[in-house]
Amino acid sequence: MSEHLLVEREPGLLTLRLNRPDKKNALTRAMYGGLAELLQQADQDASVRAVLLTGGAECFTSGNDLADFIQAPPTGPDSEVFRFMRALFDFSKPVVAAVSGPAVGIGTTLLMHCDLVYVSREALLKMPFVNLGLCPEFGSSLLLPRLLGQARAAELLLLGAPFDGEQAAAWGLANQVLADGAATLAKAREMALGFQHLAPSAVTDSKRLMRAPGREELRRVIEEEGALFGQRLRSAEAMEALTAFMQRRPADFSRFV
Repeated sequence: MSEHLLVEREPGLLTLRLNRPDKKNALTRAMYGGLAELLQQADQDASVRAVLLTGGAECFTSGNDLADFIQAPPTGPDSEVFRFMRALFDFSKPVVAAVSGPAVGIGTTLLMHCDLVYVSREALLKMPFVNLGLCPEFGSSLLLPRLLGQARAAELLLLGAPFDGEQAAAWGLANQVLADGAATLAKAREMALGFQHLAPSAVTDSKRLMRAPGREELRRVIEEEGALFGQRLRSAEAMEALTAFMQRRPADFSRFV
């Protein structure tokens, strides 16, 4: 289990907290693997009625740890990244997210697989896949156009345009925007704890029914995105973008056609 994951248990609730503040909670392979394992265990644990996913009051996650990704790209379905995606996608119980500060890349796309999402006004969400020579992941190429329309989805996925907590709530990507990170975390915890007072099988049946339409299509899209994402990680464009990012310079794509 990764040292950068904090696990908190209270009646009915499992809280998974990303805890790597010096790196803005950038996700490593070990963190992905730990999250996958914890979600799989929680799905089989009758004492867990809901999961709260957070990075704390200051930062959700800055996305993938690029040095870790460059060292060992997630190019296969059994990689830690894709095991986490499958674990969250298949999780049968409610998942509540509390988001404050940066939520980059998968830090935004994973929210579309949570059941309740609470964001702070200072939350900054962004999906800079193309900016890094990559492609959308975790079903975002299917879900965002459906949720927001083609034009707005293109701004977010093709241009990597950032948006704040107010916009996330207005667009239906979050349930509510709160004043700050502390209030966001408190609200998310309150709502997650509420599931312990509800009939558990009624909740899981209702979640399954709500997510059933188009589910297998979405699963296929996630797999297709994942395969292409792995290919793109090895591409010259991605190497230029990732190297430029590490060197703190603009990427130069002028030689590519």
